[in-house]
Amino acid sequence: MAGRKPNILFLMVDQMTPGVLPAYGQNTVKAPVLTRLAEQSVVFDAAYCPSPLCAPARFTMMSGRLPTAIGAYDNASDLSADTPSLAHYLRRSGYLTVLAGKMHFCGPDQLHGFEERLTTDIYPADYGWTPDWQNFEHRPDWYHDMNSVANAGPCLRSNQLDYDDEVGVEARRWLYDWARGSDERPFFLCASFIHPHDPYIIRPEFYDLYDDADIEMPRVVVDPADLDPHSQRLRHVLDMDAVEIGENHVRRARRAYYGAVSYIDRQIGRVLKALEEIDQAEDTIIIFTGDHGDMLGERGLWYKMSWFEPSARVPLMIYAPKAFRSRRVAECVSLIDLLPTLAELAEDGRAPDYATPLEGRSLLPHCAGTGGHDEVIGEYCGEGALAPLLMIRRGRWKFVTTLPDPDQLFDLQADPDELTNLAGDPAHAGTLAEFRAEAAARWDQEALRGRVLESQQRRRLVYEASLQGATHAWDYQPYRDASRAYTRTHQDFGATEDAARWPPVSK
Repeated sequence: MAGRKPNILFLMVDQMTPGVLPAYGQNTVKAPVLTRLAEQSVVFDAAYCPSPLCAPARFTMMSGRLPTAIGAYDNASDLSADTPSLAHYLRRSGYLTVLAGKMHFCGPDQLHGFEERLTTDIYPADYGWTPDWQNFEHRPDWYHDMNSVANAGPCLRSNQLDYDDEVGVEARRWLYDWARGSDERPFFLCASFIHPHDPYIIRPEFYDLYDDADIEMPRVVVDPADLDPHSQRLRHVLDMDAVEIGENHVRRARRAYYGAVSYIDRQIGRVLKALEEIDQAEDTIIIFTGDHGDMLGERGLWYKMSWFEPSARVPLMIYAPKAFRSRRVAECVSLIDLLPTLAELAEDGRAPDYATPLEGRSLLPHCAGTGGHDEVIGEYCGEGALAPLLMIRRGRWKFVTTLPDPDQLFDLQADPDELTNLAGDPAHAGTLAEFRAEAAARWDQEALRGRVLESQQRRRLVYEASLQGATHAWDYQPYRDASRAYTRTHQDFGATEDAARWPPVSK
């Protein structure tokens, strides 16, 4: 990729399990834009989040580090300002770095290397959503519950529709502004949408793309009494016994989720159209991914917070036609691999000098078809856990371990629905012993649990104190200088009108 560095358009969604997309084999959902993008991209069939929760997944993606390496334990953890991020590395490489939409940054640093931020976040930047492992039975009012499933269906407006409409408009507007401006740097634009995250509601025109008869019901049905201990704890977290959920609720929720995928497909299509209209489509690398998946009723569970496949896997497509042909990648990879991948693409395939060790590994060998790793390490320290819930995914195997619970071992090649835990099978005792030894060498689980508990206690105290007296919010406030917007008297009228026109008039 000699010559001018390529632009990078990073398209992100929230809580999209890849199994609903046509690009991953599901033929019900209507997502023509993403289907077309997949046909021209390197598509990763076994991409995973490093933690199945919004903020930890995003912080690890941005830093190339595992959650416990940077304190990204839960949705109220802050990413320290001195943690080098993908935006920092690309900015140092000469990129104009811009964020539109959600990144769930908590704490006073709301930029983390982005030179511009076009919207506020949809979720709070304070410590109010800190879990309390030492008071597990208490359910804070910010926990997910089952009302999203019980009340699923069409709606005209919602908090999330307001937000994603804004993200789409701002991302497109910024692309046109960049084209009309004088900044010659390549751009890294991250457009991060909240859909298809619950609540499971969507505008009627997207809900009505589907009929009830089109909606597949969950494949895996497990009696609550037979669930593993962590899944049983998630039932408490979700307050599942408070609302009776029937087949009709499940069908409506999944139908609304499908509609939300179609909605976000249209939003992405509009951003890609703007990219074409500024004549940058051929000079822009496009990344499409999500932060984690959604159980969507599988095993009777909803949302995320689990290492089961619908929750832990994410879609991942890399479109770089000047560098790579379209292909499928079967090996296991992680969101933490995106920082070294994009940092190397920004440097003509060379790795920059990293300020810290990275657990992430470049995906360029996978993209080129010349090799690459086949491993994902995962750490979950959010609500529903009592101690870190740790995962190793390698080859055909997935191993999950946590101090309070029996180990889990699944052969995903023979058992893709994870129906049979092989940890108690003598025929697989050797494989289990190898994973246990690796986990013991990789993690001091008692010490790690202590670090998480200490972090929770610190953040809860800071948050409680911050509610007393005058408050100073960390939520990002987008700024626009109205004196320089549109047409003002200090500007030359004709020159202003000419500069705002795209494409420019030929002289």
